Amino acid sequence: MTPDLRQLRYFVAVAEESSFTRAAARLLIAQQSLSQQITLLERTLGAKLFDRDSRGTELTEVGTLFLPEARAVLQRADDAVAVVTRAVRGEIGSLRLAFLSTTANYLLPLVVRAVRERLPDLQLSTEETTISALVEGVTTGRYDVAFSRPPLVDGLATRTLATEPVCAVLPVGHPLADRDEVTLKDLADENWVLAPRSSWEPWHLVHDKEFREAGFVPKVVQRDPSPQGLLGLVAAGVGVTWLARSANSLRRTGVVFVPINGESISTEMVWLPGNTSPALQAVLEIVTEVAAESDVTTAG
Repeated sequence: MTPDLRQLRYFVAVAEESSFTRAAARLLIAQQSLSQQITLLERTLGAKLFDRDSRGTELTEVGTLFLPEARAVLQRADDAVAVVTRAVRGEIGSLRLAFLSTTANYLLPLVVRAVRERLPDLQLSTEETTISALVEGVTTGRYDVAFSRPPLVDGLATRTLATEPVCAVLPVGHPLADRDEVTLKDLADENWVLAPRSSWEPWHLVHDKEFREAGFVPKVVQRDPSPQGLLGLVAAGVGVTWLARSANSLRRTGVVFVPINGESISTEMVWLPGNTSPALQAVLEIVTEVAAESDVTTAG
């Protein structure tokens, strides 16, 4: 038979107190029960662990050898319980987070910093990707969670983190640059610089509809996949573009952001509804809190 953890704890208490009476008081049990358990432990091991006489209770030579081993077993058991407890709280483990470049400039750094400060033992990996790869990755489990822009697909759990205005990005000196806001129709005659049409058609269908409702098809003179590239093209006078207001954190000289009336865009966190990872739940809480404290939380 193998000693159980309770017996080991009782043995260590008696050894440390050098007294069954004091050990029983420390353990909050009857002294008789303690004596019975130590006797059972000695029978299990086939060895006497304590010498008991009128002078008190002392470890035998075998008991002295057994004490550090018993402590080590108890420590390992405590460590194992602590690991489980921390895992349940989402404090350890790993989490794979995907993001679009358009969501990275203001929210992602805040989230990564907060997660690493509050969950230092959680292995958080981040990966920039395209919208189609992001949706596929979340759906197949390659990514645990992602920061994206709508519209996406049905079947994903979604939490809106921030909704912000969409702005016309104009070169300094443009006739509309001093406006408090513009309409999309005001930009009908402009040359446009836009991101390339991706494989994620839902995005482009929504944008195409917005342009149609404004009464025009944009004259696209150049395309660039990154917000930074689009800002550079606008600053160079190649054309105008539209970006979320948060992109003004990437602003370079030579451009002006003017809100477009009625246009807004959301940043969403998406994950598989069946993903019950405690780490995911812990990160969801942190991300929601960070987003609420950021300065890009409302349209207008």
